[in-house]
Amino acid sequence: MRVLVTGGGGILGTALRRARPGAVELVSLRRADLDVTDRAATLSAIVGARPDWVIHAAAMTDVDHCEQEPERALAVNGAGTANVVDAAIAAGGGCLYLSSDYVFDGRGTRPYDEFAPTGPLSAYGRSKLAGEREALARGGRVLVVRTQWVFGAGGKNFVDTILKAASERPSLKVVADQRGCPTWSFHLAAALYELLAANVAPGIWHVSAAGEASWHEFACAIVAAAGRATAVAPCTTAEYPRPAPRPGFGVLSKSKLRAALGHELPPWEEGLKGYLAALAKGREIKP
Repeated sequence: MRVLVTGGGGILGTALRRARPGAVELVSLRRADLDVTDRAATLSAIVGARPDWVIHAAAMTDVDHCEQEPERALAVNGAGTANVVDAAIAAGGGCLYLSSDYVFDGRGTRPYDEFAPTGPLSAYGRSKLAGEREALARGGRVLVVRTQWVFGAGGKNFVDTILKAASERPSLKVVADQRGCPTWSFHLAAALYELLAANVAPGIWHVSAAGEASWHEFACAIVAAAGRATAVAPCTTAEYPRPAPRPGFGVLSKSKLRAALGHELPPWEEGLKGYLAALAKGREIKP
């Protein structure tokens, strides 16, 4: 199977290279290689590569930056996705588009399944939802995969941020009223390859780690696992204002994934342990 990845230089793109099964031939395009907002260039690059699948991981992911530049976010995450899906279909392949729990308003109290009503609060969430709609409107072999709280090598992530802060300060304050599923990029990448190999039905899929946590609980686990003595105190979102609103509850249900593959991703605690072990062995980018 020949797989082309957009956004190959990011956290997920890095993991897709490392988790690649032997039967997969991978073509990885970084941002410098392909601007997905350039329709002609996107069609040329993807059709020329003739992939069986495109994993579309290129995106504008800085949530606060998206809030400041909503038109740019929509161009990259919405129109850019349309360009990539059209190119994948023109190449005779399918497309897997990475989306986010930020398409929900976060006011729920039970894990969101694939049929739950959307209602993004931020420009980022609206742009990712626009990408979903562009992708699904085109028919063909299109998978929309919503994931969340991804950490790993290849870019800025919460684990590295906490490790760095814990090495510099005696105490930290971390938001405790937002909940989600921290997901190691390596576990996510492996699951995406499984979905493609299983030839699952087109549509929306939720893929994130088992379990759930608040950012505060996640930070406490990071500090403890790293053997730091740093105190981590909880705070509210209101105490830590950011330009873009965040969903308070974004936990995704993985029952559909479990039914299709016979399992879900490992618990987030295992993902954290795996990432920290890889860091210790020098296999990941150190903070």
